[in-house]
Amino acid sequence: MDAAEVEFLAEKELVTIIPNFSLDKIYLIGGDLGPFNPGLPVEVPLWLAINLKQRQKCRLLPPEWMDVEKLEQMRDQERKEETFTPVPSPHYMEITKLLLNHASDNIPKADTIRTLIKDLWDTRMAKLRVSADSFVRQQEAHAKLDNLTLMEINTSGAFLTQALNHMYKLRTNLQPSESTQSQDF
Repeated sequence: MDAAEVEFLAEKELVTIIPNFSLDKIYLIGGDLGPFNPGLPVEVPLWLAINLKQRQKCRLLPPEWMDVEKLEQMRDQERKEETFTPVPSPHYMEITKLLLNHASDNIPKADTIRTLIKDLWDTRMAKLRVSADSFVRQQEAHAKLDNLTLMEINTSGAFLTQALNHMYKLRTNLQPSESTQSQDF
């Protein structure tokens, strides 16, 4: 799974919008949405919220956790703990990126929020690198990935899988197969 697929999954998360149009309930395969009344908040999937925002049909409300004080607390807690702390959403990074790219005018202190989310991400990635290094050095057979998001696992998954595969080959002293030709001079 690549980053685009993880972002696609994140677009199913519900966010609150305030529409500026009227429309009865919409019946979709994924569930019913609406009704939409001007000025009344309604929850919709992120993909629809972004689409409506791009067409200037709504105003997006940031999620409750997308607040400077709450994010500062999360960042500080993440820095204090040795293990990964729970994050407010399994797709916090993707949601933040999409909302800030498409609706930053609806998010108070958008630049500060962008910086805090980046700090949180960097702290978690540093922890993940340290954990992976420890995992490989101790020759562990399995790892516990509590409180990691899909994007965080996706970011390090390919590297870690390849590194473990190389470690396995080194430890078992695998020889090249007989079908490969030697390079005798």
